[in-house]
Amino acid sequence: MNVLGRYDRVDLPEFGLKNIHAKIDTGAWTCSLHCHKAEVIDGELEFILFDEEHPEFTGLKFRCKDFENREIKNSFGEVERRFIIQTSIKIYDEDILAEFSLSNRGSLKFPILIGRKILRDRFLIDVKKINLSYKEKRAKKRKVRQSKFN
Repeated sequence: MNVLGRYDRVDLPEFGLKNIHAKIDTGAWTCSLHCHKAEVIDGELEFILFDEEHPEFTGLKFRCKDFENREIKNSFGEVERRFIIQTSIKIYDEDILAEFSLSNRGSLKFPILIGRKILRDRFLIDVKKINLSYKEKRAKKRKVRQSKFN
């Protein structure tokens, strides 16, 4: 079983995003994704990930036909209505289909929060560690580059 630390970098392949900072939160049930703007247009959810302040902000609008609008309890215990989407998240070499609530995480350090729903039975958490999957990914890339020169 792979180990994760308190935070790491993950990929969201369906959005073309790589190495995005993510907080591992064993206190949260679901995952959350920083969304700048989300609205339903002609029955489809249209949203922009991150915001102008975020280094990975592209301004690209994404559209999703399959979504829900659900009540979610935030970290303060208050209930909020949020859009919920499903997309894959890549951690280590594993593509995991996960539910993400879209919320404004602009004031928070990490644009992605990974909850225990996808952590359970997949990863062990060591809060003394950080970026374990990202470090492994970088080490593999270095080996590939080195083997091309040998």
